[in-house]
Amino acid sequence: MTEKRNSILCPGCRKLISRDEAFCPYCNLKRPAGRLPDIFARWSATPGEIVQPLIILNVAFYILSLVLAPVQFGNLHNPLNFLSPGNQSLFGLGATGALPIFRLHRWWTLISASFLHGSLLHLLFNMVALNQLGRISAEIFGLHRFLIIYLISGAIGFLLSSLAGIMLTIGASASLCGLIGALLFYGKSRGGEFGRLVIEQVRGWIIGLILIGLFLPTINNWGHGGGLLGGLALAALLGYQERRQAGPIVKQTAVFIVIFSLAILGWAVVQAGSSLFH
Repeated sequence: MTEKRNSILCPGCRKLISRDEAFCPYCNLKRPAGRLPDIFARWSATPGEIVQPLIILNVAFYILSLVLAPVQFGNLHNPLNFLSPGNQSLFGLGATGALPIFRLHRWWTLISASFLHGSLLHLLFNMVALNQLGRISAEIFGLHRFLIIYLISGAIGFLLSSLAGIMLTIGASASLCGLIGALLFYGKSRGGEFGRLVIEQVRGWIIGLILIGLFLPTINNWGHGGGLLGGLALAALLGYQERRQAGPIVKQTAVFIVIFSLAILGWAVVQAGSSLFH
């Protein structure tokens, strides 16, 4: 029992070491006992499984947005507007854009807006895309890099669209475009047959986004473009699993970003509830 209490799993390499080690004897991580624990350890072996909790979180916020304000059922002949949450609940839960950010200083909405959707079809389309793009991205980049790319590229896309004057915007598509940009970088960097196949798949998504942006005037093309560029830049900065394993800095950064994002979502729920019921 004493030996177990004096042993820990190294946050860097997940191997059993003594709690008193100044450096991990396997990965040379400094002060492993003083590091934050890896809260994603259960998904480290199969990173693609992290997509399911993300989808559940998106669905939960969509249902909450329907509950918090009157539902707009929309025209049955226009499925794009079917089961649309009320604008009041979307704004309260953290819709972003030039109005919330620059006029109301709600900078936290750069994160929360990625988990909000304006209709049932909007949610379904994005979750199908997340299920496909998310799983392959998580396997290629690893769990921690994937989470950084997904969350931060969405914020980058929303920031760019806000600077471009988009007053109010929501949706996971900016983050999804970040994954597309990251996969585009991977395909070009890796090369070979698999790299070519990844680029071909990504090209299809890009063409689809361009067509949707041309025919649907409500689409936030600035957000899509910003997310894609953000994903490209983050992938180039962080690298991918085949090139090198994620180090402790990347892992702890991912832990911080996820905890920070969950805190923002919790704050959004509190804000929405207080504004609608008081």
